[in-house]
This record gives sequence, structure tokens and C-alpha cells, in this order.
Amino acid sequence: MTTLPDPSYLTVGTGPSARRIAFRRIEGRGPAIVWLGGFKSDMKGTKAEALSAFAARTGRAFWRFDYSGHGESDGGFEDGTISRWAEEAAAVVALAGPRPILVGSSMGGWIALLVARVMAAPPTAMVLIAPAPDFTEALMWLAFSEDIRQTIMTEGRWVRPSAYDEGGYPITRALIEDGRQNLVLTGLVETGCPVHILQGMEDPDVPWRHAMLLAEKIARDDVVVTLVKDGDHRLSREEDIARLEEAVAAFAG
Repeated sequence: MTTLPDPSYLTVGTGPSARRIAFRRIEGRGPAIVWLGGFKSDMKGTKAEALSAFAARTGRAFWRFDYSGHGESDGGFEDGTISRWAEEAAAVVALAGPRPILVGSSMGGWIALLVARVMAAPPTAMVLIAPAPDFTEALMWLAFSEDIRQTIMTEGRWVRPSAYDEGGYPITRALIEDGRQNLVLTGLVETGCPVHILQGMEDPDVPWRHAMLLAEKIARDDVVVTLVKDGDHRLSREEDIARLEEAVAAFAG
């Protein structure tokens, strides 16, 4: 983890559902670059740090934040749902100025697509890294055994083993059921902006064909897909970071 100045906070929601969302920003010219992280990731990750350095180096505005239950934000992870995290992302994006560039990693790709629906004007562009829209249904529920499904439905949660966390990832019934209210691959995906997808072909978590399905669904907008033959899910190697910066720079102008 990198040592950084204390974050700023934004309150999202009201009453018992209110939570403080931690964010960091770099002043600079627009359109602002907004980082939307993945499931159980925080804003101090390798790619977020690299984009922060890129923004500082090139004089661009940059925003990053932690979803509730992640990193430095308030709340419990198991209270999180796609709707809740998308609401938080939309609140941060609204502060970032007109038509930002949304950079979404894994779950953040799904969140970016949901946020674009509620923005006053479309984003300037999206860069999506191993995007995982509809992952709670397409990549989790449909792949779970009947025993796992029963555990989730009757006990309200099941801990999924993870290569990224020794404690595993708790998967809640609320996450699964709320995910079904936010599916985007059931029809045409309209982003209102050009999209560049970066996808590793050796990704064990989000199959590259899932990214291709998303590209097919974005039928009315310009889409470029870069398949990295030996790339994993994180795409955090030096050469992967270079591709990410190049993709963002192309849209930033």
C-alpha cells in the first residue's frame, strides 16, 4: 500500500443508509479521469496508483474513491449491493465535472455502464479493464452448485474462496438478488460514448468471451477490444499499465 494524504469524504444516502465515501482527487484539466475499482478492491491498487501518477504527470484531473465496505470508506462489505455501489459511484462522478472519462476495472466496468445511464450528459469515453457486467448472475450464480445456491438462499451468505484474499469473498443473497435488478447484457447496451476494452485471455475470473459479449451488445457506439493473449485478470504488469495509459490518453486528447 502507498502512503497517501488523508482522503476527503462524501456522504451518500440519507438516514440509516447514509455512508461516508472516501475519495481522492488531483486538480487538472478535463475531461476528468474517474477510476471505478473492482469487487473487494480499493483505490490504492496498482492500476489506480498508476493512473494517478499518469494524471499528475500530464496535468489531468483525476478522481478515485472506495465503495462502501471497501478501503477507507464506511460501511460493511456484506451490506454492499450493485445498486448501492453504483449510487456511490454516481455521486463521485457528478463531482468530477462535465463528461468525464470513466475507467472501470472488473466490477467497475459494470458500475461504469450503470453510472452512464444516470449522467446528465454521456461520458467522454470509457476504458474498461476485464469488465464484469452482470457477474453476480452470469459468472457467479449460474456457475454455483445447487448446494452453494441453497446455502446463499437459506443462510443469506456463502464465502467464496479467492486467490486474492485468504479469508475469501462473502457472497450474500442481497448481492445476488440486487444484481438481477441491474443486469445490462439482457439487451442493447447504450453508453453514449466510445469504449475501449482491455481483456486478458488468461483471465480465470472474467473469461475473455464475456468481454466480447459486452462488445457485441454495445451496438450503437464505437468499441475497440484489445485482447492480451497472456494477460490475467488484474492486468497490472508494466506492459499492461502502458496499454491502459495509452487507451486513456487517446480519449483524453
